[in-house]
Amino acid sequence: MRPRNRGTILQIGSALAYRSIPLQSADCASKAAIRAFTDSLRSELFHEGSGIRVSMLQLPAVNTPQFEVVRNRPSGHPQPVPPIDQPELIAEVAVRTALRPRREVWIGWSTTLAIVGQRMAPGLLDRYLARHAWNSQQTEDLPPGHPSRHDRDNVDTPIPGDRGAHGPFDFRSRQTSTQVWLRRHLGQLLFATAGASLVAAAQRRKRT
Repeated sequence: MRPRNRGTILQIGSALAYRSIPLQSADCASKAAIRAFTDSLRSELFHEGSGIRVSMLQLPAVNTPQFEVVRNRPSGHPQPVPPIDQPELIAEVAVRTALRPRREVWIGWSTTLAIVGQRMAPGLLDRYLARHAWNSQQTEDLPPGHPSRHDRDNVDTPIPGDRGAHGPFDFRSRQTSTQVWLRRHLGQLLFATAGASLVAAAQRRKRT
């Protein structure tokens, strides 16, 4: 990328880069480290006057096969903390960001609430997660015939085979996000609102 002096690097993070949760301390630490690394890299590229852009996507809970291979100590089957989004929604935002880079993109209302909540009331979130985070990260609500536990995990060595992009939660996962839709159409909405306000003002002047 440096010889061409252009291109976009996409770093994939999540709300856990800002707000750590119980039972996922290693994952949360790695997400926070990626965010710190990305901020440093971005500043270094600015210092060089580089045309390379760096964008970081902060994801919500996503229905990926991660929860089929993760090492799990609680009794229930691991799950992403609901609400759960489908990978295609994330891929769509990733492609759009690669074409039109932004410094950072928060995907979904759950990501936005977690990050804003951490900035405004971190102590309250500590106590909320202490009460609710255990049950929200495990489930027995699985597709028919799906085992409640898996015997192998990928902590020490990779598990062979391609598990695809989807985990077992298709029946509970969302294909769309109103937050993503609003961000994509914000310009049009503001334009339409301004136009409607001008029309309403003109009508009031006519009546007076």
